[in-house]
Amino acid sequence: MAVPKRKTSKSRRDKRCANWKAVTPTLVECPHCKAQVVPHTVCKECGYYDGKEVIAKKAKKEKEGK
Repeated sequence: MAVPKRKTSKSRRDKRCANWKAVTPTLVECPHCKAQVVPHTVCKECGYYDGKEVIAKKAKKEKEGK
């Protein structure tokens, strides 16, 4: 089994985790329904991508009736 020859200092050990940061996702406005979406993905609100309907969504009136 491999064993280190010297003790790793706290400074050296902590440098490894120094660059792990939480990053907020990039969001853009959907040109069809103006909802915030991740770029290059289908809009979950309206189902459109690149100006074309990819996923058929039910009308809001049908959802409210249930």
